[in-house]
Amino acid sequence: MNLTRKTILPFTALCLFTSACVNPEVVTVKSISDDALTCSEIKTQLGQLQQIQKEAEKGRTASGENVAAAILFWPAVIGNNMNAKQAQEAATARQAVLVDLYKQKRCK
Repeated sequence: MNLTRKTILPFTALCLFTSACVNPEVVTVKSISDDALTCSEIKTQLGQLQQIQKEAEKGRTASGENVAAAILFWPAVIGNNMNAKQAQEAATARQAVLVDLYKQKRCK
């Protein structure tokens, strides 16, 4: 029983640590309700996309969390980097959709 506790405790700590890594949201590029967005809602979403892109950039840089994750559990760094890349690409594509919609609606 003691051996099990010695094994489970470090594994649990590692799982909690790696779950704290940067995990930016991967947004949906197009939505059915996009046409119903008002100009102010489009502006709000564009601001949110900037935050998502900043968060994704954190996942791709050599932050203290990423370095510690690399030392303790290197596959987390690969997953984190892949997720950050997907989040950046999706945010960029969504931004293009919203800018086009903004122009179509002649927002100012």
